[in-house]
Amino acid sequence: MSGDIGSTGPSAPSPPLSSHDRTRHRRLRDQGRTDRAALDDVLAAGFVCHLGVVVDGHPMVVPTVYGTDGTWLYLHGSVASRSLLAAPDAPVCVTVTHVDGLVLARSVFEHGVNYRSAVVYGRPRLVTDPEEKLTGLRLLTEQSAPGQWGYARRPSRKELAATALLALSLEEASVKVRTGPPDDGDGPDAELPVWAGTLPLVTTFGALVPDPGLRPGLTPPPHLADRGGTRVG
Repeated sequence: MSGDIGSTGPSAPSPPLSSHDRTRHRRLRDQGRTDRAALDDVLAAGFVCHLGVVVDGHPMVVPTVYGTDGTWLYLHGSVASRSLLAAPDAPVCVTVTHVDGLVLARSVFEHGVNYRSAVVYGRPRLVTDPEEKLTGLRLLTEQSAPGQWGYARRPSRKELAATALLALSLEEASVKVRTGPPDDGDGPDAELPVWAGTLPLVTTFGALVPDPGLRPGLTPPPHLADRGGTRVG
């Protein structure tokens, strides 16, 4: 965040991520990021995560949507809620990954992926307070479709009661990012007559597809119409 409006001074440095044994970078340390801004960037770029949890004694990883207020990661977690009701202190792991391209080296051993990823560990809590549940669901909605919360009908009390929402602290998180070309250009493979470089991967939103049952004359609101062709992540 910059300073006051009109300030020409440098921005305040981002605080570091909290240090924990599970989040210490042991492999590929050069790809590790230790500042909080890196975590915020990875989370802001997506809206789908993978939630790892033990259900009925068996590990399970499920995709789900998320939203964040910078302190809590809110997750739509109907599957995980069954486990948490039986074991409220059970730990979980949440991952968010963005693939930015393939790294194609001169040797297969040096092939890789350019990516941005975050892993969050902790013991989530079931959100039961109606006001916090509304806030969390708003964050989930706005994470994927900004502007939609104020446009569509909001959840009723009955719908809120039937919705399982988890809140996971962002206190314990690890971030890794890989960018750039292959790493084998300075070794003995540099002379091989093999093309090397990167193949970028870009995901974009397509054109809107109306519901077949849509009332005649209804047009998409600007916050949806303007998203066609924009980049995801």
